Amino acid sequence: MKFIKFPPIPIKIEGMENISIPKMMKIKQIYDKKKIDDIEGFVKKQMENNLRGTKRFAGKKICITAGSRGIPHLDVIIKSIADKLKQWGAEPFIIPAMGSHGGATAEGQKEMIATYNITEESIGAPVRATMDVARIGNLADGTPVYCDKFAYESDGVVILNKVKPHTDFRGEYESGMAKMMSIGLANHKGASMFHMMGFPSFPKRIPEVCEVFLKNASIAFGVGIVQNAYDDISEIEVMEKEFLLERDRELLKIAKKKIATFKMPQIDVLVIDEIGKNISGNGHDPNITGRGNSQGFEDVIDLKKLFIRSLNEETHHNGAGISAADVTTRRCLESVDYETMWINNVTSTMLNGGKTPMYTENDRDALMLCIRTCNGIDFNRAKVVRIKDTLSMEFIEVSESYYDELKDNPEVEILSEPREMRFDKDGFMLNDYALMKE
Repeated sequence: MKFIKFPPIPIKIEGMENISIPKMMKIKQIYDKKKIDDIEGFVKKQMENNLRGTKRFAGKKICITAGSRGIPHLDVIIKSIADKLKQWGAEPFIIPAMGSHGGATAEGQKEMIATYNITEESIGAPVRATMDVARIGNLADGTPVYCDKFAYESDGVVILNKVKPHTDFRGEYESGMAKMMSIGLANHKGASMFHMMGFPSFPKRIPEVCEVFLKNASIAFGVGIVQNAYDDISEIEVMEKEFLLERDRELLKIAKKKIATFKMPQIDVLVIDEIGKNISGNGHDPNITGRGNSQGFEDVIDLKKLFIRSLNEETHHNGAGISAADVTTRRCLESVDYETMWINNVTSTMLNGGKTPMYTENDRDALMLCIRTCNGIDFNRAKVVRIKDTLSMEFIEVSESYYDELKDNPEVEILSEPREMRFDKDGFMLNDYALMKE
């Protein structure tokens, strides 16, 4: 790991004496709550109902993809698939399929999925990790298409992935099963090759790569997963490989309707307590924050300043997304493994993702700096919003200046009186997550 020590830089700004930190109140944002309760039973029923001729799996070595995105109950989903395949006489195994994530090493990727409880012991099937790939074809422009060596040598691959809006581009296929074939299964070499033409090329090239995969690799079936705004699984769909692209496209439409959004259209300062690769490839979801490494998210929300406080444990010090902050703290920057983050930046060709924001010595100074540099606002009535992360959008904190705007909104419940924001003796916000839950 490569960490960098940053020097303390005291910043003296005129007018800070006129800035006050607003009182905050807890609110509940209300979204569609539909979810699947019996994950194991639902997955197995989908496999029984949607797959033809299950005798074809007998004696076959079937590979199941495990990606780097945080999916609730991913271990249960993969174990359910593996158990059903074993019941049908197959020999399932799991591979980490996440392009260049996990430091672009087989060991790093294996460790990453182990944090999701995906191990040989928990699943009852081997976990095989490699960075080796097989070249399985070319695109029309000559770009080589690669597939993980273990997946390619299997008798069939289960293309499993979360289907969601991407954080860097828009298209018929964004983050989903198609992207798993194009990038996740391509390992570091193939992911780097695919990214060389940049995100604007993704909408056209992803389906082209998928056609090569479907023709030249042995695909067993697909499994698409959609989550609701509460981070619960609302849809799981198993489909034969010939329906994979069609269902990926339709599940994306559903996912876009499910995504959490702020119930207020304008924010002066957004405080995010934690970012991480398990939350989004961008550390935080630009579909919520409006901040990303690519264009196309500018109209998501009217946000003046973004303050990112820290990285979560699950991201293993990958600071992807920190560049979107206007301000962070020195402590946060010194927790970033720059080698891991920069490998990710180079692979995606988005070098702007490796930029370092302005930093302060503590959270109090960072928040006040953000408020002070918002143009055209009443400093005594700053509109401040605080969230744990972009997967935690139900219970959040907002400044008391939002009261009149939200009190009659049927999709919002105001749960507390305004209170002073609390800091420790060093000026860092207390993680009052108990105040942000029911």
